[in-house]
Amino acid sequence: MKQFLSEIFSWWGGQTWGTRLWIWRFGDYVGSDEFGNRYFQDRKADRRYVTYAGPADASTIGQGWHGWMHYRTDIVPTKANYVAKSWELPHQQNLTGTAAAYRPDGSLLNKGERPRVTGDYDAWSPE
Repeated sequence: MKQFLSEIFSWWGGQTWGTRLWIWRFGDYVGSDEFGNRYFQDRKADRRYVTYAGPADASTIGQGWHGWMHYRTDIVPTKANYVAKSWELPHQQNLTGTAAAYRPDGSLLNKGERPRVTGDYDAWSPE
């Protein structure tokens, strides 16, 4: 029951019933990525959709699918035998807001001191 209500009223847990109905009515399945996300294209308008396998997190869109979703290419990665470039890194989960988030030296949540400023800049301090 909770899952059903969540799909009706919230978008952050995945697709809503409205999205599901729209895709069923107007969308064509194009393919899926290694994370289980499914990609669709609108039959009438030039719109592209993704339904996430888990919580809605745009950082889980696969490397090849990112370009297709942002209209940088019209070639679907599954049809083009997409191979990632050497500079494309594998997906890393977004850890913002968790204990494992990146905290540089000098951060209030990390021990250590911020490195001294270099160059001709000196931080102002009231006298």
